[in-house]
Amino acid sequence: MKNNFDRVFKMSFAGVYPHYIEKAEKKGRTKAEVDEIIHWLTGYDQKTLQKHLDDKTNFETFFRQAKVNPNSSKITGVICGYRVEEIEDKLIQQIRYLDKLIDELAKGKAMEKILRK
Repeated sequence: MKNNFDRVFKMSFAGVYPHYIEKAEKKGRTKAEVDEIIHWLTGYDQKTLQKHLDDKTNFETFFRQAKVNPNSSKITGVICGYRVEEIEDKLIQQIRYLDKLIDELAKGKAMEKILRK
């Protein structure tokens, strides 16, 4: 399983980011909402997010440099067949948190619920 993690860690965040936007927009949501979720989860502002995108930062570096929101522990549910709250590897858990939040956005959930306010 570690090899799968390594592959995910090395993936460029910039390579996946357009897919997050596409998933949201297909369901009538916006890039701004995707960015708001990323800002909330990582603590990055738009300038820092853009720098990571421009630099093609990999997921490992992207999340290791983030100040992950303490309320992220309130994110629960299943993504890719795993309960996010039970994932032991913190980095994979954070990546799956983002997947789960984008999923919730695409399913029409209200932003204040997605951002665990």
